[in-house]
Amino acid sequence: MVRGLLIFVLLFGNLCLWGVPVLLVGLTKLFLPGPKRRPIILFLAKLGERWVAGNNWIFDTLLTTRWEISGIEGTRYDGHYLIISNHLSWVDIFALFRAFAGHTALIRFFLKRELIWMPIAGQACWALEFPFMRRYTPEYLERHPEKRGQDLETTRRLCRRYKKVPVAILNFVEGTRFTREKHADQESPYRYLLRPRIGGISFVLASFGDQLDAIFDVTLAYPPRHDVTMWEFVTNRIPRVVVQARRIEVTPDLIDPAVTEPGPAREKLKVWLDEVWRRKEQSLEEVLSTKY
Repeated sequence: MVRGLLIFVLLFGNLCLWGVPVLLVGLTKLFLPGPKRRPIILFLAKLGERWVAGNNWIFDTLLTTRWEISGIEGTRYDGHYLIISNHLSWVDIFALFRAFAGHTALIRFFLKRELIWMPIAGQACWALEFPFMRRYTPEYLERHPEKRGQDLETTRRLCRRYKKVPVAILNFVEGTRFTREKHADQESPYRYLLRPRIGGISFVLASFGDQLDAIFDVTLAYPPRHDVTMWEFVTNRIPRVVVQARRIEVTPDLIDPAVTEPGPAREKLKVWLDEVWRRKEQSLEEVLSTKY
């Protein structure tokens, strides 16, 4: 427990050390026209990378966790990449930042709109141009049909902005963290995964178009367990973190603008994503059944 509390204190200190400068420098974007913001965004990303390095130092110093990272080859720091992954825990964020650090530009991922008010972290993510999305309940959308598709339009607008700077966009395609309850409610056909959703990924693919250099399908696992918590991680009860990345080349059918609308192109994308998820299920089966 002492170890876990110490790590949380150090993580918060590292967040303040880099998050406050990110926020303060990020405020200058409010007073600059669009084209002049690029150098600021690139500088902020460098500060974000120092935050990642600080987190890695904390974990390496205080935990005995073994990190097994593979499959991240042939990247360019100035490239544009889409990372898709399964989602199990808050540990996933730290694992993915660690895996792609130095290989791609700073990862950005989708956040709930409410998290923008999280002290320091939320505002730093705003400054770093993380996409914040509003989540509406089905009941709310019935009363306000004009709100349908708003998140997807936000995705499209941000992806256009990202074309001007190097970026790696992370999309947890399942839309939420895996739990046994969610798995049962969805009647998921997979043992270790929830059903993938194509809404967000379709707009990322269509918005970037041929400027997207590659897709990385990442499988996260914490053998011998499947569902883990951040507290278990910081108290040194997770012996291994496995990050298996698989590079997927971008083909014209994946970036066809028609994938954002109902029709053959979208159905083809759905079939492609289902195949990616079946392959991911097999990878998880192998990792979790292997004894070390």
